[in-house]
Amino acid sequence: MTAILQTKNEDIEKMLIASTHNGTKNCEVLIEPYVWRTRTDDGTNIINLEKTWEKLQLAARIIAAIENPQDIVAFSKREYGHRAVLKFAEYTGARCEAGRWTPGQLTNQICQKYSEPRLLIVNDPLVDCNPIREASYVGIPVIAFVDTDSPLQYVDVAIPGNTRTQYSIPLLWYLLTREVKYLRGEIPRGRPWEVMVDLFFYRNPKELDKQEVQVAAAPQVAPAETYDASGFEAPAYGVGDPQIQQGVTDWGAGGGDANAGWDDPVPVAAGAPGATEDWGAALPETTPTGDTQAQAQAQVPIDPMAPSWDHIQPQAPQTPQAPPPAADNYGQDFVPQ
Repeated sequence: MTAILQTKNEDIEKMLIASTHNGTKNCEVLIEPYVWRTRTDDGTNIINLEKTWEKLQLAARIIAAIENPQDIVAFSKREYGHRAVLKFAEYTGARCEAGRWTPGQLTNQICQKYSEPRLLIVNDPLVDCNPIREASYVGIPVIAFVDTDSPLQYVDVAIPGNTRTQYSIPLLWYLLTREVKYLRGEIPRGRPWEVMVDLFFYRNPKELDKQEVQVAAAPQVAPAETYDASGFEAPAYGVGDPQIQQGVTDWGAGGGDANAGWDDPVPVAAGAPGATEDWGAALPETTPTGDTQAQAQAQVPIDPMAPSWDHIQPQAPQTPQAPPPAADNYGQDFVPQ
């Protein structure tokens, strides 16, 4: 095998992660050349990935040799291959069929979906047996991805691999699509393909609906507002106030000792209000005079509409008296006839 067609370590790692090498416990006789070994613990057959890569190269050459891509039909009945088949048809220009195969599509000319393709590609001969049988009637070559228990009857090119897992089937279709584009010259072989393999993976619609419901039900938290204070600067002390500006002097000029302690007395400017007063002395007691009380009452406004409580005299509390006993009039109003 030339250096150009050799496998890459990235592709082998993808196959191992997707479990492409894991087959089944059963093995057909015609599949034995593609089996590397059998596990002793569970009896699972391990597929030789080198054979898988060689068959992918052969299938890609056959597909690239067909001039009209519309003469190629790709079919997959398994749901894990529905999205992969659609992507294969999108990037290669082929036609695709996903889901149920219409009987007589290749043999009955009255059928609405009747077609005469030059090549048929199926996902698994064990499940896609109807299109393979119809292709054998009209002589259409078949390329199929096969597992260790898949029958190879009427299959012209078999690509060994795991055809039952969710990630193995899309990966095989992805590698086949990329190799076809390499051979057609649509993308250079030395440059990686910009399309990710995730686009070929199957997505369950129910899980997607659940995710949409969860996202819609989740509370939406508004992003915190951020303010850019880079353009704002605090004004200097006293700017704009003439009274403060007149009293502001040089704090460190001539006035005091920077090394003075906290317990040393602070010099007070002469003439300052309260400079000589003793703050700890007790305040003198003052007794209100009659003139002071009269002035205070005169300052309180009197509302003429306010109710007066002067006419209400306090009353002494009254002791509750027991009610008089009820008269026993039982039988007095009843007069027998």
